[in-house]
Amino acid sequence: MSDAGADAHMPEEDEWPDHAPGDEPYDSPGHWISSYMIGLGFAVVLTVASFVAATSHFIWGPDLPVALVVLAIAQMGIHLVFFLHVTTGPDNTNNVLALAFGVMVVGLIVLGSIWIMDHLADNMMPSNQLMQMQI
Repeated sequence: MSDAGADAHMPEEDEWPDHAPGDEPYDSPGHWISSYMIGLGFAVVLTVASFVAATSHFIWGPDLPVALVVLAIAQMGIHLVFFLHVTTGPDNTNNVLALAFGVMVVGLIVLGSIWIMDHLADNMMPSNQLMQMQI
């Protein structure tokens, strides 16, 4: 017996589905609706998990902010992949670069603001001297 019959069901190399979960090819409206519904399901589950984590005692108190940040980052990832269709495919290079630049700018603004506020607090006039100036 030859192995030709066993390999007959294997698709060709260009037929393999090489797409991210939110970046499927345009084939039918039903396919897009199912992709959006999967994304909606994940988003709802993560939202409910955040509320449950914040209102219950499943997570140790000091670890709660870390858990909420992790759930928020996962939520952003779901939105980017399933709703905005930002993937690492070759046709999405500009989208990924724009997203990285936006994250960098927001990070610089937030960290710069925190740094400035910390130094302003260090350089404030002591309260006893401030009270003497008002008299």
